[in-house]
Amino acid sequence: MDIQEKILARAGEIERIIEQYLPSEQGFQKTVISAMNYSVQAGGKRLRPMLMQEVYRMFGGRGKVAEPFMAAMEMIHTYSLVHDDLPAMDNDEYRRGRKTTHVVYGEAMAILAGDGLLNYAFETAFQAFDLAKAENVSCERVARALQVLGRKAGIYGMIGGQTADIEAEGSQSLEEKQLLFIHEHKTAALIQASMMIGAILAGADESAVAGMERCAYDIGIAFQIQDDILDVVGSTEVLGKAVGSDAKNEKNTYVTIHGIEKASADVEKLSRDALGILDEFGGEQEFLRELIVQLIHREK
Repeated sequence: MDIQEKILARAGEIERIIEQYLPSEQGFQKTVISAMNYSVQAGGKRLRPMLMQEVYRMFGGRGKVAEPFMAAMEMIHTYSLVHDDLPAMDNDEYRRGRKTTHVVYGEAMAILAGDGLLNYAFETAFQAFDLAKAENVSCERVARALQVLGRKAGIYGMIGGQTADIEAEGSQSLEEKQLLFIHEHKTAALIQASMMIGAILAGADESAVAGMERCAYDIGIAFQIQDDILDVVGSTEVLGKAVGSDAKNEKNTYVTIHGIEKASADVEKLSRDALGILDEFGGEQEFLRELIVQLIHREK
């Protein structure tokens, strides 16, 4: 199989895992649950749970203890997109090729769906304690993974990055240091959490976990720079979402600061750096390496 076929096969496996953890649409609260499920089931690359699974396997993990965290990670990522698309933020009408949650369910229900996904993500992740006991895995690993998940998703991670991003809108004097802070926290933080949690649950030592954090930083920054590039040169038909939103929202990006040529060169360098970190570790990593290259150099 080529890399695209491999990614589709892994994504199909992850979809089945995520489906197992989605809430049933029933009760007086079924509308918000329907909105939550609509958001998660819109598809996507499933990059974060895929990276978590591959790192878990690379460090020798063989059980299912990572699966609740894989589903939880996608719920957190999805809630951030639901809120990001709201009129108060990016005001986007399309996501992953179809209408965004606030367009289908209304703004108030979209806010609640995002809140619901964030809370339900932690409900889901806590289920890993039961799997850990059944698989004779130390519950300390699960607790450590929860610490990482909470921090990287919160004010010292993704939400902190979102805050800095909103406050930077319309600024024509955004410095590279501020921009990299936004990229590190808004985008790289959940990728870091995914790879760190995969390593932690597999029993990797602290130096290996730190290595995954560094590797994921490079991946995340490169991923976001490529996203900035695609917002300029991509098309709605290929990407499945509106392009030119950065210009519309008067956002300074890596591309507006450095230009397409340097941005593309930096994506290449970060990609090499990430793969270089993987060279420090053993284990099966052929697909992981292919995945990193594909994601960083994607066209959509």
